Amino acid sequence: MPEVDTHPLDTARKLAESGDLDGAATIFTQLAADPAEPDRAQAAVGLAVVLQERGDAPGARTAARTALATGHPEFAAQAACLLAQSFEQEDLLDQARGAWQAALGAGNPAYVPLAHMALARLAAGQQEAEEALRAALATADPEIASRAAQALAELLLEDGEAGEAAEALLTALSVPDVADVPRLRALLGIAHLEMACAEFAGAIEEGGDAETAALAIELLARTLPLRGRDEDAERVWRYGLDSADERLAEDVRLRLNRGA
Repeated sequence: MPEVDTHPLDTARKLAESGDLDGAATIFTQLAADPAEPDRAQAAVGLAVVLQERGDAPGARTAARTALATGHPEFAAQAACLLAQSFEQEDLLDQARGAWQAALGAGNPAYVPLAHMALARLAAGQQEAEEALRAALATADPEIASRAAQALAELLLEDGEAGEAAEALLTALSVPDVADVPRLRALLGIAHLEMACAEFAGAIEEGGDAETAALAIELLARTLPLRGRDEDAERVWRYGLDSADERLAEDVRLRLNRGA
């Protein structure tokens, strides 16, 4: 029976899988060095992986750049990701950001969500991080959109932007098969609590009749501890109890004692 002709790329891959990294690297190097080789991009990616496993980071990056330069829709994007991860491992963050941007530029939608999340992680400032997280959320990837919404919501809540946080979480929850729904809903509840606190505080500041003011004071004072703000809750109660409006102060006192 005649032998089946095996493509060198398959041979190199099998050698790598069997642990013969040197043999695989030799074949991958030959294929990646030939501009006319139709599998040059794939070979260069294979070479980058093998060299990285051998501990040759500079060589792996050179191979990844070769694959990236081909502009191949699949393997150029893979190469950019490998390049970025290599830079991250050595805390070369500027270079890593550039490589993740190259992954975006490759135009392969399969790598876009991952790249946006990486750029958010490596962002130089909060505004840059928020922009990258919004871009990751917009990809509607079930896993990445969930992670992006959670991270974005937490940043926005820290800045007092509960409404925007809620919008981001609702966007994620609208993604089909989105991951980690319980966590998204819990964060949405927190955002709603923050918005409720803002509304209660606004009602108190705007005045109005004593009954409404007392109700707003009670609701705010009982909601704040749910966000770990016990001292703020005490100040709200004290504000009502010390009011010059005797009717308001008495109504607040009754509400406080009712819950004691």
